[in-house]
Amino acid sequence: MEKKDLDWGNLSFAYMHTDYSYVCNYKDGAWEEGGLTSDHTVTLSECAGLLHYCQEVFEGLKAYTTENGDIVCFRPDMNAQRMYDSAARLEMPSFPKDKFVEAVEMVVRANAAWVPPFGSGATLYIRPFMFATGDVIGVKPATEYQFRILVTPVGPYYKGGVKPVKLQVPEFDRAAPHGTGNIKAGLNYAMSLHPSVIAHSKGYADNLFLDPQTRTYVEETGGANVLFVKKDGTLVVPQSFTDSILPSITRRSLVDVAEKMLGMTIEQRPVRFDEIDQFVECGMCGTAAVISPVGQIDNGDKSVVYGMEHVGPVMKKLRETLTGIQSGAIEDQFGWVHKIDVE
Repeated sequence: MEKKDLDWGNLSFAYMHTDYSYVCNYKDGAWEEGGLTSDHTVTLSECAGLLHYCQEVFEGLKAYTTENGDIVCFRPDMNAQRMYDSAARLEMPSFPKDKFVEAVEMVVRANAAWVPPFGSGATLYIRPFMFATGDVIGVKPATEYQFRILVTPVGPYYKGGVKPVKLQVPEFDRAAPHGTGNIKAGLNYAMSLHPSVIAHSKGYADNLFLDPQTRTYVEETGGANVLFVKKDGTLVVPQSFTDSILPSITRRSLVDVAEKMLGMTIEQRPVRFDEIDQFVECGMCGTAAVISPVGQIDNGDKSVVYGMEHVGPVMKKLRETLTGIQSGAIEDQFGWVHKIDVE
C-alpha cells in the first residue's frame, strides 16, 4: 500500500480532508446500516435539534503504525462504551458498541494510506461524533440523529519534545454539580472555551478547574484529567464528589500500567486543592499527548511549583510505558492494542 505524499514529520495538529468518512443515520427508531462516504459536508435543517438544544456527543482516539508495520488503534471498545453512556445521558439513541468498533475499523482501513508511518511522530486522529438532525422546536429530544467518523493525520502534540507547562485556577466552573461533566459532550467544551482563551492570553497552557460545588477539590483541566505523585512515589488520582470528572480512557490505562506493570501504589480519592503543594509531580493525561507534565499551578498570587525545567521521573516512566505498549515496543499484556487488518 502506497502512503500519501505528505511531509509526515512536519504535520500540525490540524484537520485535513482524507479519502473517506463514515456516516450512519437514525430514523424511525432504528440505526441504518451505515457506510463510507467521500462527502465531508453535513447538511442540516435550520430547526435541527443540535442547533437549538445541543444534543451532541463525541469521542477521540488514534490509529498508528507499529514498529512491525501493523495499523492499530488503542482500546476502541472503551470509546464505544463512553459514547454509549454519553448519548444516553443526553437522551440520544446510543450507537451500538460493536457497530462503533466496526465503523472505526472500516474508516481506518479505507484511509490506510493516510496512517502515518512508524517513527514519524504522527498519527491518524479518529473523531466519532453524533448529533441531532431531526426538527425540534419545543424543548425535547429529537427523533432523528446522525453518527459520523472523520479521520485526519495529525502531528505530535509536542513539536519540540515533552516539556512541563503552567496551569491556572480560573474563576469559572467547567460543569455543574451532578451535571454533564462526566460525559464527553460538546457543550462541556463550549463551557471551557472562554476560560481557556483567558488562560492562554496570560501564558498558561490550560485551566485547572476545582469542584463546582465547594471549589475545594481538584477536578480536571479544560481538556484532560489530572494525576499527582506523592514523595513516596504513590500515584494520586483525583475523584469527584459531584460526579463531574470525565472518565478518561488514558487515565484508566495509566492507572493499570502504574499498578500492574510498575508496582506503584495508587490512591483514587478526592484531592483538596490546599494539599497539592505536598505532591512532587503533576501531569495532565489524555489521548492527544498521553501525559503533559505540569510544572507550575497558579491560583491568584499563590503558586505551586513542581519544576519547569524537566519532566518528573514518574510521569516520564508512565508515559514511556504506555506509548511503548501502543507502538508495540512493549508487550501488551492487557489486550488493549486493536489491530486493523488492511488488505
